[in-house]
Amino acid sequence: MDTTFPPADKFSLPDQLIRLRQTCQAHPMPSLAQRRSGLTQLKGALLGHKQDLCDALARDYGQRSDYDSLIADILPCVMQINYTLKRLKGWMKPERRHSGLLLAPARVEVHYQPLGVVGIMVPWNFPVMLSLGPLIGALAAGNRAMIKLSEFTPHTNAVLRTLLDEALGGDEVVVLEGDAELAAAFSALPFDHLVFTGSTAVGRLVMAAAAPQLTPLTLELGGKSPCLIAPDMPLALAVERMIFAKSLNAGQICVAPDYVLLPRGQEQAFIEAYQAHFRRLYPQGLESPDYGAIINPPQYQRLTAWLDEAREAGAQIHPCGTPARNDATRKLVPHLLTEVPGHCQLMQQEIFGPLLPLVPYDDIEEALAYVAARPRPLALYLMSLDEPLQRRLIRETHAGGMAINESLFQVAADDAPFGGIGPSGMGHYHGREGFLAFSKAKTVLRRGRFSTGALIHPPYRRWYQRLMMALFLR
Repeated sequence: MDTTFPPADKFSLPDQLIRLRQTCQAHPMPSLAQRRSGLTQLKGALLGHKQDLCDALARDYGQRSDYDSLIADILPCVMQINYTLKRLKGWMKPERRHSGLLLAPARVEVHYQPLGVVGIMVPWNFPVMLSLGPLIGALAAGNRAMIKLSEFTPHTNAVLRTLLDEALGGDEVVVLEGDAELAAAFSALPFDHLVFTGSTAVGRLVMAAAAPQLTPLTLELGGKSPCLIAPDMPLALAVERMIFAKSLNAGQICVAPDYVLLPRGQEQAFIEAYQAHFRRLYPQGLESPDYGAIINPPQYQRLTAWLDEAREAGAQIHPCGTPARNDATRKLVPHLLTEVPGHCQLMQQEIFGPLLPLVPYDDIEEALAYVAARPRPLALYLMSLDEPLQRRLIRETHAGGMAINESLFQVAADDAPFGGIGPSGMGHYHGREGFLAFSKAKTVLRRGRFSTGALIHPPYRRWYQRLMMALFLR
C-alpha cells in the first residue's frame, strides 16, 4: 500500500481550515439524519478496513498482535459509534430549564450547536482509537475536523486516510501527516476546539501555541498512574487484574500502571506471581505472537537507557523471561524493579513501556501520602476488597479516572467521561461528554408580548423595585 501523503506544509494549513469553516457556514446545523449517516458510513468503512488496519499497525510496530489492535483500536470505535447512534437524538434535543420567578414569564432552553472545526492531534500508540474516538464525538455534535496523524505510523495513516475519504470526504474531514514543525503550526491554528493526546511536556507546548487564539482545549496527557495493592488483597488476584494493562501494546498505554505500591515484605511474592502469570499469557516470551514490540528505535533506546540508569543506581532488575530483550526487533519483556532510587527517570517520568517499579510501604497511610504528594495521574488503580478503603480512596484521592480491582477497562465505559486532571490533562470526552465537549451550549430566553423586565428599568427606588429587592435579596 502506498503510504505517501500529498505534500502538507504549515503554509497550506490555514487554507484548509478556511475551506472547512466555509463548509460549516454553509451548513451550520447538520440534521440528525445527516449526522447518523456520517457515523454509519464511518463505521462501515472502519469495519471494511479492519484487517488493513491490523496489518498496517503490525508493519508500523514491527510486531503487534491483530487482537491488540482489534481490542484497543478498532472495537472501542465501533462500540462508541453504536452507542452514539442510539442516543444522539436525545442529546440533540434542546433542554428546557427553569426561568425562576424573577424572570417569569419566560421560556429558557439550552440549545446544543456545533462549534465548527475541531482539530485532533493523534499520538502513535493507538492511532486509530485516538483519531476516530474524538472524531466520533465531533461528528455527533455536527462539526468538521482536521486530523494531524503521527509521522511514526505511516502505514496506519494511509489506511485511515483511505477509509475517511470513503466515509466522509474532504469536505468533512482533512487528514494531515507531518513532523514536529507541522504539529506546531497545526496547534497554532484558530480551531473552534483542539484535542491533543500525548505527553505532558508536549501538552504544555500545545497549550501555549493555542493560547493566543484562545482555542478551547481538551488535553489527554498521562503521568505516573499508580496501582495500590492493599494488605487485604491476594497478590495473585492483584496481578491477574493489572498485568493485561501493562502487557497490551507492550505497556505503551497512557493509563497503564506506572508503578506498584505494595506492603513491604511482599515484593518477592509479587515478582514471582507476576512472572508466572506473564508466562501463562505469553508462553513463548519475546517470541510470542501476541506480545508486541516497541514502536521505534528512539522509544526503545529511551526505555533501555532508563533501565540501565536504574541498574547503575542500585536498583534490582527482575525480568519476566529469558531472553529479556531483543534489540533487533525492539522487544522487551516486562521488567519489575525494586529499590529504584527516587532520582531515576523511571521514578520521575511516565514510563510508557513494559518497565514496572515496585514501591513498598509500611502502612496504608504511607501509601496514600505517597500518591497525594505526586502530580495527579490519569488513572488510579486500587486492588482491595475492603469496602471502607475503597470508599475512602474514591472520596479522598484525585485522578482522571479510577478502577477498583481492575485496570484499563474504565476507559472502555461508553456511558462515562474520560479525561485527566492537572498534569494528566483537562477536559473530557467519550459518550455524552464528548458530544458536550464539541458543542456550544447556547442559552435561549424567549418572551412574548408581555415582559416584566421593564419593572427594573430606571429611574430606580420606586416602591415596587424596593419590594422586589426585599423579596429576592434574602
